[in-house]
Amino acid sequence: MKGTEVIAQALKHSADRWYGVPGYPVTGLLELTGAETVINEKVAVEYAIGESLSGRRAAVILKNVGLNACADPFVEATTQGLISGIVIVAGDDPLAAGSQNAQDSRYYGELAEVPVIEPGPWNAARAVEEAFRASEQFSRISLLRLTPGLLSMDVSAGNVERCNGKGSVTPGEFTMRGRVQLARNRLRQMQDWSEHSSLNIIRGSRVVAGAAEIPATWPSGQVSRVSTVYPPPDVSGECRDVCEEGRHFLDEHIGMGSPGIEEPERYRTRGYYRSFCRDCPYLPLMHALEKKNLPVVCDAGCCVLCMNDPFTIGRVSYGMGSSIAIAARSTGVALTGDYALLHSGMPALIDVFEKKLPLLCIVMKNECMAMTGGQGAYDITPYIAWAEPVNYRADEIDSVCDTLTMPESPAVIVIEGKCPEGRHHETVEC
Repeated sequence: MKGTEVIAQALKHSADRWYGVPGYPVTGLLELTGAETVINEKVAVEYAIGESLSGRRAAVILKNVGLNACADPFVEATTQGLISGIVIVAGDDPLAAGSQNAQDSRYYGELAEVPVIEPGPWNAARAVEEAFRASEQFSRISLLRLTPGLLSMDVSAGNVERCNGKGSVTPGEFTMRGRVQLARNRLRQMQDWSEHSSLNIIRGSRVVAGAAEIPATWPSGQVSRVSTVYPPPDVSGECRDVCEEGRHFLDEHIGMGSPGIEEPERYRTRGYYRSFCRDCPYLPLMHALEKKNLPVVCDAGCCVLCMNDPFTIGRVSYGMGSSIAIAARSTGVALTGDYALLHSGMPALIDVFEKKLPLLCIVMKNECMAMTGGQGAYDITPYIAWAEPVNYRADEIDSVCDTLTMPESPAVIVIEGKCPEGRHHETVEC
């Protein structure tokens, strides 16, 4: 079987949902897996995060430059955590045969601090399942790097047992800094995982990464085959040759080591948390959501404050414009700001409406960027008229309450309020 067929078969076996955006060299994978085509890569990853929070494994299939579009939720997931595994299948194009550049996806693995697996013809099927297991083990997205050579060559199929694990969403007791520290502490565990991975064959100081061609002059018994390219196993030696497709990523990272362990910062050890401004017009909305016991996916901005005491409605937040797509595949309720919606939430709203997914999208319209100093934001009214939103003033909370229900199709509620003069988020001692 060709590599594309083997990888597709393995993805269908190891995942429950498949999303993607077509592009060379992975279009065939989308077709063979029956992956759902999504408006862009960012929304695809956000859908996958929603599936993960609902206990379903998800694969996202895209070409290398598609990683640029989904970088925000991809990186954010490392510090926020996951439940079921997510694997981004990135099709690289080292020779730029069908792409606008030869971007090497492995560097995103280092940026996002996630496991990167590059399968070879000897372990392609196992590599897919291992990527999902690593995602669940380290509570972050795994990256599976594929190249045209592997996808077109003859590859051993094999039967791989699926073994579901369970990751965790970072507990609310951790500050943002603490979330970063907790995620980084797992890099040491990731290093151990790579050192002992059965995907690698360590036999000598000459190293071949993934499906890179092995020069005929290399005696086969002295070649190390490495698939866990980030973090890489320590195969350093006095004499070392590295054969890889693309830039010299593996060669640059061999022997990198891992950072030390830090005690993650918690709100109680820091001594305080932040909450809404004292006269925030949206406080009645927060109390109404609390009373209705609606589980909310929060966007970046003031929305995240409903994840802090005294509120418990905010479940998760994965970055700017992310709440809509994630909620559409998980809790069903998204809370976003008008600026976040225009920033990068609009494509998700379009996709959700196109697919008629059940979602209650609540937009806090204050026409400013409240978290960054109150800079002005565009009026969203002319841009979302097609969604037929129901509009309220923030002081009409009794009327709003009647509409705070889980819909069977997408619905948008816009609540307009004005931030108080001299706005300042409250600092509350723990």
